[in-house]
Amino acid sequence: MKTYDRREFVRIAAASVVVAGMGARATAAFAQAAGKIKPSATDVLLVVDVQNCFVPGGTLPVKEGDAIIPLVNRIARGFQHVVLTQDWHPPGHGSFASTYPGKRPFETISLSSGTQVLWPDHCVQGTPDAELHKDLRITHAELIIRKGYRKFMDSYSAFYEADGKTPTGLVGYLRERGLTQVFLVGLATDYCVGWSAMDARKAGFTAFVIEDATRGIDTDGSLAKAWTDMLGAGVRRIQSSDLDV
Repeated sequence: MKTYDRREFVRIAAASVVVAGMGARATAAFAQAAGKIKPSATDVLLVVDVQNCFVPGGTLPVKEGDAIIPLVNRIARGFQHVVLTQDWHPPGHGSFASTYPGKRPFETISLSSGTQVLWPDHCVQGTPDAELHKDLRITHAELIIRKGYRKFMDSYSAFYEADGKTPTGLVGYLRERGLTQVFLVGLATDYCVGWSAMDARKAGFTAFVIEDATRGIDTDGSLAKAWTDMLGAGVRRIQSSDLDV
């Protein structure tokens, strides 16, 4: 039989009194919300790279990347604080296979920032491909972080460039705003979402990845590896149904 300390007993008793005073519909709503996470004033939703380049029809499409957008919009309405990220590469970026004669997308090379996967040209600054998707409806977003604009350094993470130490400024922004918990959605789970989540933990924030509001590229087991790495870093894996939004 489970035992409770005095404070827990008082909390449960108080909740019981509240429920007893509710009507049937309110009681059901209370029960439904029990155990769910209600975003607070110290939580932020990080919407990662929901751009034309990463959805079907884009230059680096993630399968079903556009399917998450209605869910992302719905989740965002439950958060007071929202930050968007945007991949923002100059032409001839160091992560593009086309920059290196004879190289093909998904091969790797070594850069000063480490091993670099080579991608098709994507999210080039100022092009429609780099724009946020037209169906994204998050007008109350407070900040857009652009990343990957250094010509020979990629940036999957919203917090640090690919060298793991060059900051984007997001850590300082969140700390100055008093935001302590980061909830992540967007594209792609095994790259920009995953790296952002792990860097959030590295910077001392609590991090939740809302799995059904993300989609992955999943090349050569990259999605499974990303989840292993994220969970190992203390990232929490949740579903949108775990949120009270």
